[in-house]
Amino acid sequence: MATHIMVINDTQEILELFEDLLTSEGYEVTLYSYGVHDMKEVERIAPNLIIIDYLIGDERTGWQMLQKLKMTRSTAPIPIIVCTAALNQVKEIEGWLTQKRITVVLKPFDVDDLLTAVRRALTGGQGAGVGDQHAE
Repeated sequence: MATHIMVINDTQEILELFEDLLTSEGYEVTLYSYGVHDMKEVERIAPNLIIIDYLIGDERTGWQMLQKLKMTRSTAPIPIIVCTAALNQVKEIEGWLTQKRITVVLKPFDVDDLLTAVRRALTGGQGAGVGDQHAE
């Protein structure tokens, strides 16, 4: 059975990019445009990993979804990667992200950096700090 990754982002092109990248690596992928109301769906699918944007639409819907995922007993253990361009916003919650072992990959990202973060998250080596994935 393939490793299942759920990707939550509001941009169709980004969803398609993730789908192409991850399926070519052998992962099963489920895509969602919005996530905050889909907790039952997350529980039903029970993905091995969730990749989510911090900003969905012009709001912090990704942040709300992160909170729900980590406060719900059945989804709290699922590894999460926040893939976002919202550097300032994620810096504000860096301590919480680190405590919850949530990895941050900043957009625009290098494909190899993203795939390394995915492999680490799936093997329990999560917790890269904010900014660890961006070029100097």
